[in-house]
Amino acid sequence: MNGGSKSVMTASSIDLTLDTILSPRTATSVTFPDLAIELRGLSKTYAARGRVGPVTALDHVDLKIPRGSMFGLLGPNGAGKSTTINILAGLVRKSAGIVRVWRHDIDEEPRAARGAIGIVPQELNMDPFFTPRELMELQAGLYGVPKSERRTDEILAACGLADKANASSRTLSGGMRRRLMVAKAMVHSPPILVLDEPTAGVDVELRQQLWAYIRELNAGGTTILLTTHYLEEAQELCDQIAIINRGTVVAHDTTEALLRRLDAKEVILSLTADPEPLPESLAALGFERVGPARLRLRYQPSCTELGLLLASVTAAGFGIVDLRTEETSLQDIFLQLTHHDR
Repeated sequence: MNGGSKSVMTASSIDLTLDTILSPRTATSVTFPDLAIELRGLSKTYAARGRVGPVTALDHVDLKIPRGSMFGLLGPNGAGKSTTINILAGLVRKSAGIVRVWRHDIDEEPRAARGAIGIVPQELNMDPFFTPRELMELQAGLYGVPKSERRTDEILAACGLADKANASSRTLSGGMRRRLMVAKAMVHSPPILVLDEPTAGVDVELRQQLWAYIRELNAGGTTILLTTHYLEEAQELCDQIAIINRGTVVAHDTTEALLRRLDAKEVILSLTADPEPLPESLAALGFERVGPARLRLRYQPSCTELGLLLASVTAAGFGIVDLRTEETSLQDIFLQLTHHDR
């Protein structure tokens, strides 16, 4: 933790199930929508400026984010992620398409749509002369939360900031300020939480605590929309992922299904003897010598059984001392779909 006492974030310290996330102000129906967010044909073109012509940031984006999911929105810089989030937050006006947040159309019911979503921006935007409690109360007031329904102290405690509630925000460490941003996004008890690069510049310990807390929120029913450049985080956390590139969705599937797309695996074998020269029977299968008594093979699991490949090695007279496999990663998929490998 960056400075201060090591207070641990925990969502269990406040009962953040979906029934209680929706305060009496928003829980107007006992039925919840199947989709937390729905985008249909969402497009955004920024007008020409000077010598720069019109720029298309989003081009007919279709996305359905299920209620209660942990959803990753990934893409390279300039892909359209921030534009999408800003449209959801009401900060950018879309050019075309339909956007629904918690069943509310952002054009027809803008206040209800914005009230159903909490945004944690990448930038640490807060007045350093206010205390965390004052910032929380101010944010709750901006959302029209009655004083009798405010949960300032509960949320600060859940984010590990109870002992800093009355401290000047200037004295908070970078990690504490990041947690305060999460707390501010929750003042109006939104069923959807959008996290834009929440762990950028955050140390490993805080990152682990933050994700543990976000997992608890998600387990309690909060829908999480995450953008991150840490692809290993998205692979570990998200149950669904969409990859956007140049304003267009190039992939949208479950994380497991995305990882199966490349259908590629690598195996490294350590042998009892050095296969030098490499037997033709192994070379024909695609084995290559990568060091003394070491072989590497890249293969397609859908077409080839690993057991048969290992049997071919022992049939050639080599014992296997150790075996290491490398799975397809989300980074491999990301690079392939966004053409960063060219």
